[in-house]
Amino acid sequence: MADELLYYIPAGQYGKEGVLSLLAQHPEIKFVSVVGIDLAGNDTDEKIPIRIFKENYDDFFAGRAVQTDGSSVVLMNIATLNDARVDMVTDSSVNWYIDYNYENLDEETGLPTGTLRIPAFLLHNDRFVDSRAILKKSCDYVAAELKKLLTTHPVKGMENVPFHEIQDIMFTTGTELEFWVKTPSEKHSVPNLSISQKLQEQYWQRMRGNVRTAMEQTVDALEKRGMLVEMGHKEVGGIKPHVDDNGHIVDVAEQLEIDWRFSDNPLQAGDNELEARIVVREIFRKNGLDVSFRAKPIIGVAGSGEHTHVGIVARLKNGKTINLLAPEDMKADFLSTIGYGFIMGILKNYEATNPFVSSTTDAFNRLKPGFEAPVCIVTSLGHTPDVPSRNRTILIGLIRDIDNPKATRFELRAPNPFTNTYLAVSCLYLTALDGIRYAVTSGKTPAELLAELSKKPEDKADYLEEGRAYRCEENVFEDFTDEERDAEFGKPPATVWENVKIMRANPDKVKVLTAGDTLTADIVDSFVASILYRWSNELEDRIIPAVEAKLRIFKHLEDDDDLDKKRWKAIKAVRIELGKDKEGKKSICTRLKDALEARDYDTASALQLEMTRKIEALEDAYREYKNNILDD
Repeated sequence: MADELLYYIPAGQYGKEGVLSLLAQHPEIKFVSVVGIDLAGNDTDEKIPIRIFKENYDDFFAGRAVQTDGSSVVLMNIATLNDARVDMVTDSSVNWYIDYNYENLDEETGLPTGTLRIPAFLLHNDRFVDSRAILKKSCDYVAAELKKLLTTHPVKGMENVPFHEIQDIMFTTGTELEFWVKTPSEKHSVPNLSISQKLQEQYWQRMRGNVRTAMEQTVDALEKRGMLVEMGHKEVGGIKPHVDDNGHIVDVAEQLEIDWRFSDNPLQAGDNELEARIVVREIFRKNGLDVSFRAKPIIGVAGSGEHTHVGIVARLKNGKTINLLAPEDMKADFLSTIGYGFIMGILKNYEATNPFVSSTTDAFNRLKPGFEAPVCIVTSLGHTPDVPSRNRTILIGLIRDIDNPKATRFELRAPNPFTNTYLAVSCLYLTALDGIRYAVTSGKTPAELLAELSKKPEDKADYLEEGRAYRCEENVFEDFTDEERDAEFGKPPATVWENVKIMRANPDKVKVLTAGDTLTADIVDSFVASILYRWSNELEDRIIPAVEAKLRIFKHLEDDDDLDKKRWKAIKAVRIELGKDKEGKKSICTRLKDALEARDYDTASALQLEMTRKIEALEDAYREYKNNILDD
């Protein structure tokens, strides 16, 4: 059956007649879904009969075939209730994937019913306002600015690069995907998961049973979609499953990762990630496994990241490609002049980028010391240029191969599977342009730029800010105390509100994002409004009720031991402080609700952190209390 199915239509290989002919050969494809990505990263999905697509093919590309409205997508303060129409314009520059429903076989062919998913742009009042369009416009702007910059200014250390022969600028972009899988009935045992993680019992271990089957099927399915998978493997989180009396694998709770090749079209990179999530979820579900893409599905255990790789390549008129980040001599220098500017721009302006990368409470639950997740705005290049190394404790690190200059790129470690990749990547390239512009126009050599990037907090610099360091080759978590780390690299935000507040305190950095009028000021405002709306409502309607429910689980256990009585007394006091109002004194949960209602986000943010600290400490205290009581 697999050989009879069509899994994707490659970009640029078929015109209108070719597409229609291809679809005629696959009558099992019965629907079309036009996929737009709103500012929250949500993708639209609908079932349009394939007949309508065939009859109105041109209308789909002109925005005349499909519309939605502002209440259906997250475009806050843009597509409003009294001005809600949003047209959907299909995109022919990327691959189109077919989504098969294996539970609904076509009566005529006996094959699974397919839906052709066509990526699209969202058009409101004659302006594209969606995440995909913003990424496209941002890259077009950066490419045009770079070509203009590189052909009008000499670039120190890159005198041998024929900038006047540049035909195109390509933005090499790729993501990795980490996720947790479990059998539906599995109840997480945090201590067991934590111990297994410390002992590294799961990392890169052999997969078994339905997990192995699902992974193999997923890799095969992504390959059939042209995604060129590099590997699928176990990650650090998880515990060993068990085998039941029938020889079936049960009690699964494992963390996995899948990597595939980068794309030189950032839109395709974002679309690939979306398709990979769909394929993973469907195939693992068919094998009886739940999938979670949450950044931190289990507090106290490793979360799931989505490391994002970015680079810039020039294609010359003769077809040759040059990695603009790589130095002429890979053993003598870490980066080219453009490469140093690239990372300096991202680091200097990251306070404006950060909300687009980490926009939920779940994201911040992952960004804590001890889990290889970054907490500080800092990079690593390696100890020496001739021996590449990898520092996993920093925000964004240099990836390089001495023997392959084309592999030179940067890996941002903060994103998670629900980061809006389209907007995050837009920010990375826009801020990188700011740094490249400085590096080129300053006339500095690569060595001088390296010295500035490696500055100490007390050192002044022409571009980077005084009062902080930007490069670290040490372990950011273990080689610094909390106070030393904050003093060296700046205090990181801990909540969505702190992240937004820091962004607003740096208007010059926001201007870097909006300078090209691609990620416009009203788009930034709309995005910020949407993440604050989600943060506030999730706290009020999910997180606080979950804490209140958890407080009721902690019950007094009968025991005459003085130590147990002392421990219960302490637990009871914290329970009351968190969840019980008294005459003249409200609980933390109630005060947090009141602050959210009043939109006093400074107070709400502080109370959220206090509530989180206390409930996590309470869980540990109750576990200690409960385990010390022995039944008669």
